[in-house]
Amino acid sequence: MPSGSTHDRLIWLFLPLVAVLSLTASRSWQLSAIAIGAYLFSGFMFGPDLDIYSVQFKRWGPLRFLWWPYQKRLRHRSWLSHGFLVGTALRCLYLLSIVAIMLIFGAVLAQTLWGLSWSGSWLTRPASRIPVAALGWGFLGLELGAMNHAIADWATSRCRRRSHGKPRRRK
Repeated sequence: MPSGSTHDRLIWLFLPLVAVLSLTASRSWQLSAIAIGAYLFSGFMFGPDLDIYSVQFKRWGPLRFLWWPYQKRLRHRSWLSHGFLVGTALRCLYLLSIVAIMLIFGAVLAQTLWGLSWSGSWLTRPASRIPVAALGWGFLGLELGAMNHAIADWATSRCRRRSHGKPRRRK
């Protein structure tokens, strides 16, 4: 497998291609910016290697504890973490679930401690205002960053298998 720094270099290497393709396909600098930002976030912090103690995991700093349950449940390089679409979707659902639990816990705590009332509509109202196109381009950017990583892992493993599988000639 490539090192964390190799994965980082690959993210930077393919950034211009992602930028040109997203701008050409979306014809919107705003949607392209969302895709590019998501691609960078996925490549540096939200990629498939969150299932192990990795550079991506360490970049979460004091919040890395959020990924411990994810690491305990998933085997490294399984289709659930490195799979096309599935890995990114699972990480998104996992992180959104954690954020929702923390928000609800915070709201209940605020209601208990300070008597603040809440209806819960603040959880759904902002999400309903996000354009579907922005969500789609954001997910595409996340997936492109993850696929950059997964393809690099696959290519490296394949090359190593080929080089180790060939018998060497004796001189």
